Amino acid sequence: MTNDYKQLLYLPLGGSGEIGMNLNLYSYDNQWVMLDCGISFADDYLPGIDLIMPDVEFVDGIKDDLLGLVLTHAHEDHIGAVVHLWPRFQCPIFATPFTAKILKSKFTEAGLLGEVTINEIPLGGRFKLGDFDLEYVTLTHSIPEPNAVNIKTPLGTIFHTGDWKIDPDPLVGEATNCKRLKEIGDEGVLAIVCDSTNVFNKKPSGSELEVRENLIELVKEKKGAVLCTTFSSNVARVATLGAVAKETDRHLCLVGRSMQRNVAAAKECGYLKDLPPIMHEEDAAHIPRHKILYVMTGCQGEARAALMRVVLDNHRHIHITKKDTVVFSSKVIPGNERSIYRAYNFIAEKGAEIISEKDAKVHVSGHPGQDELKQMYEWIRPEIVVPTHGENVHLLKQAQFAESLGYKKTIVPKNGFVIKLAPGPASVINEVHHGRLALDGSMLVENDDIGIVERRRIMYNGALIIHLALNDDGSLLAPVEITALGIPNDADKGLINFIDDKIHEALDIASRKHLQDDDVLKEIVRATARKASKRYSGKETGPVTKVTLNRIN
Repeated sequence: MTNDYKQLLYLPLGGSGEIGMNLNLYSYDNQWVMLDCGISFADDYLPGIDLIMPDVEFVDGIKDDLLGLVLTHAHEDHIGAVVHLWPRFQCPIFATPFTAKILKSKFTEAGLLGEVTINEIPLGGRFKLGDFDLEYVTLTHSIPEPNAVNIKTPLGTIFHTGDWKIDPDPLVGEATNCKRLKEIGDEGVLAIVCDSTNVFNKKPSGSELEVRENLIELVKEKKGAVLCTTFSSNVARVATLGAVAKETDRHLCLVGRSMQRNVAAAKECGYLKDLPPIMHEEDAAHIPRHKILYVMTGCQGEARAALMRVVLDNHRHIHITKKDTVVFSSKVIPGNERSIYRAYNFIAEKGAEIISEKDAKVHVSGHPGQDELKQMYEWIRPEIVVPTHGENVHLLKQAQFAESLGYKKTIVPKNGFVIKLAPGPASVINEVHHGRLALDGSMLVENDDIGIVERRRIMYNGALIIHLALNDDGSLLAPVEITALGIPNDADKGLINFIDDKIHEALDIASRKHLQDDDVLKEIVRATARKASKRYSGKETGPVTKVTLNRIN
């Protein structure tokens, strides 16, 4: 993409029209800066896929002009795709210390640490990338070192909030730098690009201190083990649960690799100084159950996370009994309802008590409600409000909310929209390729890759594999081999026999010319078998059907 004249552009490739998978690009005079590069979690529509991330085909075309990747904080929906996508654009990375440590551990696991340049910027630090003058501004969230990025350019200043809320009593990290926010507003801001996740909440999100006090009272009453699941990156919640363990005379046990990694990084950066000693899982199995507080990953019902391994009795040292309590100290991310309720049902079968944010104050969001949005607008006083990080309904709601407060210039982005912020009125001037990539094992493929589409079809309709051995004239030299996968079959193999009969009938009436043409013959057998399966089963759609044949002289 080239500009006829110098323009200030904003281009989201992820996170606008969805929650998660944040990736934002800013451009001035054909220089580009990327903010965040995150993942989202796949649902049942992508069987066998755990993670999805933005398609960066557009970035491939501008990578020579990409000055750097600037990370706002260490949540997976903001940094989770970096290790997977960075090899495609290979630009320098900039992050504050905690985020840098988390990222370095990811690159180390991937064997790429020696190839990447990660620049560690102090809290409140400033740095320049070409004509971009960038400044980290401390906010509060549910993880150490959440930052807004104040971006000064020759055509105006953009204030990119990242994830944030206003917490009057943050338990980990520094409080929101209100003084600096007011100063930025006084200096003049062209546009605020702002988190929309909690825009439907009229009240402030609340303080982590409330959660700590409530969890202490709740855990005091429990007679068995307490298993608390939360986001592994919610270091503030881990600090809270450490205090809960102290106050209720329980041992703290962290379960889950990512949980342990984040806590280790937080300690290296000087956080979690008051965390009590952490007991190993194997040792925790040998103390009275009313003396243990497990903190584990899996609050979204993820199949491979610690909680699901425990509820499915696949964990070596941890199990659930009737006297135990499982606390979901998290919110339900839209799209994860089915997997979470699946976990609920497994826990209920074991007779344990389940407590979620609907039952008690065991979670507080890290995103701003309307009161907090209003306060941020008053500090920053932007000319233009650009909602981001939310589904379409969230983005539209924030635009409407801003307009109700007198901010007349709003523009609602979509992934792939190229938005000109200056000079002149803000407007959408182009749309570029965007999409999703799926991580299939170690391979990155488009989420509509034929392999995934076929896998989904097999999941719903099953599969047939048919093998024929024939001579050159098309006469069968052996019985037809039919393998049914994922298709219910009678004890007497009624389905297989029915399909076999129909294939023989089709071969009997096929012309000599068709019997001698491999491609035509495969299609005759494929269509016949699929139609027979649909007729026998009564389903409207047939199984995925593959035919192989061998010609034997």
